[in-house]
Amino acid sequence: MLAALCLGVLLVGVELFITAVALPEIFMDLSGWTELRRASWIVTAYLVAYIAAMPLAGRAADRFGLPNLMIISLFVFAAGSIVCGAAGSLEMLVLGRVIQGAGAGAILPVATAGASHLYEGHARSRALGFIGAATFLGMAIGPVLGALILEHLQLRDALASAGIWGGTLVDLLTPAWRWVFYITAPLAILAAIYVWAAEPGWDVEPGSSRLDAAGAALFSIALTTGLLAITLIGDEPGDLPVIPIAAVIAVVTGVLAVRHMLRTPEPFLDLRLFANRVFSGAVLVSVLTGSALATAIVGMAAFIDRVRFAGPEEQGIVLGPMALFMAIGAFVSGFLARRFDATTVTLVGLATSVVGLLWLSTTRIDTELWIPVASLSLFGLGFGLTVTPRSMAAVEAAGRDAFGAASAAVTVGRMSGMAIGMAVLTAFGTTRIDQTTKALEDQEYRDAILPADLVGQPLGDPLVLDAIERWASAEAAEVLGQLFIVAAIILVITAVPAWLMRERDEGGTAAADDAEDAGGVRAGF
Repeated sequence: MLAALCLGVLLVGVELFITAVALPEIFMDLSGWTELRRASWIVTAYLVAYIAAMPLAGRAADRFGLPNLMIISLFVFAAGSIVCGAAGSLEMLVLGRVIQGAGAGAILPVATAGASHLYEGHARSRALGFIGAATFLGMAIGPVLGALILEHLQLRDALASAGIWGGTLVDLLTPAWRWVFYITAPLAILAAIYVWAAEPGWDVEPGSSRLDAAGAALFSIALTTGLLAITLIGDEPGDLPVIPIAAVIAVVTGVLAVRHMLRTPEPFLDLRLFANRVFSGAVLVSVLTGSALATAIVGMAAFIDRVRFAGPEEQGIVLGPMALFMAIGAFVSGFLARRFDATTVTLVGLATSVVGLLWLSTTRIDTELWIPVASLSLFGLGFGLTVTPRSMAAVEAAGRDAFGAASAAVTVGRMSGMAIGMAVLTAFGTTRIDQTTKALEDQEYRDAILPADLVGQPLGDPLVLDAIERWASAEAAEVLGQLFIVAAIILVITAVPAWLMRERDEGGTAAADDAEDAGGVRAGF
């Protein structure tokens, strides 16, 4: 049974990184980089649905039972993967990502709870360790698997040789990026069947708790409209003032969400926990590090595609080691957090990540490949070092009775940070793209960036186009370098909430051991 649970969370980990490798091809096929504001919702929609589903999972388990909810979540994830793979438009792909994210958001907490009920004592700790390892293993596998699919899966030629030249079947099976989504569907179904066939004794007595659908809806609307407002910053004003309308909706629904969650006895997120400074600091660390993670993943995907003009294979080479070092950092941090306090380990992790991002910001078109690999790996190691300390601090501050809510809050914080980071990256990057496009339409400006021998030549001249492409690559490298520096600055600021985590109960080691036995340390990935 543990194998089925590990397979489920492994798929969630794979999904987080495999899509990053495919983003350039998806963008160009369905939207294009000039439509980055719309295409960014391929990532954002998944994150928002994930965030909404995760805190609801615990409540839903009381109604449906843990095994049933795990099966439902895996089938929802599989259905979303199929919709994504079959998408013929950006809108359909975003819908599939919402479905996919909703399933993924419930898989991790249910798997964690299931392992906690199946095992006791040290066996429980080992089982939860396997759950955590599977998550990060999936993250490491994702880029490599995505690269293999995109580089080597050439179904169009195979279908042509079989006499199938076109039609619906070809459209559904090609291009190769569709299989980045299709490949996870049968594995999710296999895991669901395994859970169903095993009939494990890991269910809990049904409780009287209810799903806080209203709180989840209000929170999701506030987050989505807020992200929309951020994403559209710098866009040309249209007939409808979308940005201020979205901002107002975000503020109003956000206030209503907070009011609702403070008044309801079983809220979507227990905001009362934030009265504790240690807990608040841990969640804020999770939010800020999440934003840096999104910048690193998506920013590097854009860098490889738009600056180095390389393909998925190089994406896998660069992102795979980062995920692997994240896993190593998370594993090591568990031991360090017992020897030192959570703040010290977190600060070391933040400092390591800052060095990695600053080093990464120096990468240009002629930089050797080992430099982005090494700098991203350093960032990943630092990020991993912050995982267990922030989860431990949150769980210990909340107390044993609220470890589930605390773990969920940490994960929601990280995913929200990733969504915010994606929105900021999109707004900044798209604005620069728009500025560059408009500038090139002006003959005087275009002549200023061209070599002397090409001044005055028409835009259609191949030499002019080549020169513009090289200039645009240099500009893209500069923009992404600035984004990596901003992410580094955010991590420096993160030292402030990390310091708040220093306020811990006396005898922290014992408390940490108790939290691990309860499954709390490993739950906030």
